[in-house]
Amino acid sequence: MLYKNQICIVGAGPAGCATALFLAKAGVACLLVDKARFPRDKICGDGLSGWSVAMLNRLAPELKEALAAAPAALPSWGARFVAPNRQVLDVPFVDRHLPQAQPPGYVAPRLWFDNFLMEQCKQHPLIEVAEGVALVKWERVSADCVRLQDEKGLVEVEAKLAVFANGAHSQQAKALGGIHAEKRHYVAGIRAYYEGVQGLHPDGHIELHFLKEFLPGYFWIFPLPDGRANVGAGMRSDMVAKKKVNLRKSMLELIAQDPQLRERFRHARRLDEVKGFGLPLGSKKRGVSGDNFMLAGDAASLIDPFTGEGIGNALASGELAAQWAQKALEAQNYTAAFLKGYDTAIYNRLWKELRLSKTLQDLLNYPWLFSMVVNKATANETLRQTISCMLTDMDVRQQLKKPSFYLKVLFG
Repeated sequence: MLYKNQICIVGAGPAGCATALFLAKAGVACLLVDKARFPRDKICGDGLSGWSVAMLNRLAPELKEALAAAPAALPSWGARFVAPNRQVLDVPFVDRHLPQAQPPGYVAPRLWFDNFLMEQCKQHPLIEVAEGVALVKWERVSADCVRLQDEKGLVEVEAKLAVFANGAHSQQAKALGGIHAEKRHYVAGIRAYYEGVQGLHPDGHIELHFLKEFLPGYFWIFPLPDGRANVGAGMRSDMVAKKKVNLRKSMLELIAQDPQLRERFRHARRLDEVKGFGLPLGSKKRGVSGDNFMLAGDAASLIDPFTGEGIGNALASGELAAQWAQKALEAQNYTAAFLKGYDTAIYNRLWKELRLSKTLQDLLNYPWLFSMVVNKATANETLRQTISCMLTDMDVRQQLKKPSFYLKVLFG
C-alpha cells in the first residue's frame, strides 16, 4: 500500500498528535502513522501538568474543556512533597475554593489520554491516520522526497518531510539524529496501578517522595479516579548503575516495609505488573532535525530533568514542528540548514526551563538541603507559596539557583 502526503508524522503519542492537529489548524494536510492500534497503553506516571493543560488550551480550548469533563481525568490541585527526612509538605497550586478556580493539572491514564488525542486526529478531515504500521526503513530519495517503509515493504510512504515522534526508543533519533541514551541524561522508571491506597489527599495532590533509596529521583503516588493510583519510582540511570539499584525490588520493599507507607498499602491491591520505561531527559542540547526530518517529543529527548514530566514539552514540540513544517512547505526547502531553525525554536522555548530543572535535579545530591527547605516551609507561608510556584513559575525557579535564596531560608 502506498501513501503519498507532503508531511508524514511517525508516532501518534502527544507529540505526534499535536503536530498533526496544529498542522490541521493551519489548514495543512498530513499523514499520521503509528505502529500500534489505539487505544494502546503507554507506561508513564500519568500526570498532566499545568503546562500540558495550557498547551491543550492553546491547541483548542474545547480540548481543555473535554479533559476537565472526562471521568477518566482526576483534577489535581497541588502536590505533597516528602523530604528525605520524611517531613511532609502539602502545597496547593491553586485555592480550589476561590470563585472561578480551575484545577491546574490532572492525572489521567495514558491509555485514555493518548486515545483522546488520537480520536481528535481521526475526526479531522485533513489528517490521514494509519494504525498498526511500523515504518522502520528510511531513504532520502531527493531534496524534496523521502521514502519510508515497513519491514516487509508492504506499506510505503512518500513525503517531502518526516516528523519522528516515535518515543524514547526511536530508531530514527539514533540513526539520523545521532541521539543515544546517556545514563547521566536518562531516567529509569517503573510503574504499577493500585487500588485502595489509603491517605490520598482529598484535593488530588500528587505525591513526590524524595527518599534516599531513589535520589536523584523520587517515589510517587498519583491519585486517579475511582480510588486507584499510579504508583512508581524513577531514578537517574547513572546512579541506578552506580548504586546497583533494582528499582522494582526497591519499590516493592519500600511499600511493604516502610513504617509509613506500609500502613497506607496494607489493604491496597496491585492491579497489574510493575512495568519499566525510560525517560530521555532534556538536560543537554541535541540536534533535533536534519535533511527532510525533525524529531519531536521523547524522540528529541525533552523530558523535564526534575519532575520527569514530558507531555507538556511533547505538545510544545509538536506545535513548533508544525510551524516549521509549514515554513518548509512554503519555502520548498527541506534541508538541514533550513530546518536548523526548528532546533533554535525548540531551545528558545524550552532550554531555560530545562536548564533550571537540571539545577534542581542536582540539588537532590544534597538531601540535607532539600530537607531543610521543606522543614522551614512547614512553618513559613511565604516559603510554601514559593514552593507552590516552583513547578509552574519560571521566575520563582530562577530564585532556586541563587545561594541567597538558601541564606534567606536559613536565617529568615
